[in-house]
Amino acid sequence: MFEGLTQKFQQIFDRLGRRGVLTEADVDAALREIRLALLEADVHYTVVRDFLARVRERAVGAEVTRSLTPAQQVIKIVYEELVKTLGSPAPIRLTGSPPHIVMLVGLQGSGKTTTAAKLALRLRKTGQRPLLVAADVYRPAAITQLEVLGRQLNIPVYQEGPEADPVAIARHSLRFARDQGHTLVILDTAGRLHIDDEMMRELEAIRDAIHPGEILLVVDAMTGQDAVRAAEAFHQRLGLTGLILTKLDGDARGGAAISIRAVTGVPIKFIGVGEKPDQLEPFQPERLASRILGMGDVATLAEKVRAAGLEAETPKSAKELTLEDFLKQMQNLKRLGSFSEILAMLPGVGKALPAGLQVDDKAIKRLEAIVLSMTPEERKDPRILNASRRKRIARGSGTSVQEINRFIKAFEETKALMKSLEKNKGRGLMGMFRR
Repeated sequence: MFEGLTQKFQQIFDRLGRRGVLTEADVDAALREIRLALLEADVHYTVVRDFLARVRERAVGAEVTRSLTPAQQVIKIVYEELVKTLGSPAPIRLTGSPPHIVMLVGLQGSGKTTTAAKLALRLRKTGQRPLLVAADVYRPAAITQLEVLGRQLNIPVYQEGPEADPVAIARHSLRFARDQGHTLVILDTAGRLHIDDEMMRELEAIRDAIHPGEILLVVDAMTGQDAVRAAEAFHQRLGLTGLILTKLDGDARGGAAISIRAVTGVPIKFIGVGEKPDQLEPFQPERLASRILGMGDVATLAEKVRAAGLEAETPKSAKELTLEDFLKQMQNLKRLGSFSEILAMLPGVGKALPAGLQVDDKAIKRLEAIVLSMTPEERKDPRILNASRRKRIARGSGTSVQEINRFIKAFEETKALMKSLEKNKGRGLMGMFRR
């Protein structure tokens, strides 16, 4: 989501880094560029104004002028003030006697129903026994969608059909949850394409009937300033306790993600980073700020690796590597997310890649299809791939013989490079990594 903004920040910081001493004029010039970059990313103008005022106050003072690396000090200040703008982490509150009640609200199309299932899955891992409640009786197939998600995740869903009253559904679901021993109730309420008084009155009636411990607004981060305005309106009527930002893996400018907490004063509790059920993460401002500034996010990547159970695997030597290993690694990486996501979490990688270069996940899938179309013997020893075998693999994978030739050549060249690095272990480049 933040690719454009990240590239602009990196260009600004690169120019600062080439200056040995920073004058007040240098700082002001950089801040003008940062201001333009943030406004182009659809960050709210009051947030930009306050953010730059805080950065300038620190950047033109003794904090920078006495530093041996003034450019790095400015980057540190920008990072710290961005973290401050994004707000502090706010864990979900599940206090008091169960069942704990979480009410999800939001506009239609924000991903509310999917988020309800994701949240139930995440909280089940903490020991809760969740019950999903289908209180959206207006949107076609909303109840069916929640039931399908519930079956996929083995999480029960309470529903009374599309003719029932949402307030009654909410009340009855609490009685059902107590009878069945559920410790957590997550309500998927109705939304509209726009905010209207009828919807708000219904949500207020549900709130007053069941007294939820958490009222979380699900916001589509791709809708820009509309998301901020919607959050203000919901908070005024309902008294929100938190926000969930969805679609942070999209290609919008990302200004809402930076603006929304500062404008509303409501903490961001979770962010949706993909469509899969496990792609809902607790909000960590330091990590998001690192991604925005192009510093990577190694902590999140490490968590993904641990969650996928990949950290205990021992790498093979280049001599032992086969296409079977290549296939296994591709499948492992897919468990971590898209290749674009993974690269974005590695510090400096975005800066090292050519501007505008996109990692094509579809191309990776084509390579996987090629290997899957081979026999076990062919994967172990590609040297046996004669012309007829390559034609068969091309037909089976939906690719061409030319693609297969290029892939095999690249695989052999990679093995040769790895052998060379292993041979020179302890010297040169490899030596840096083995100290």
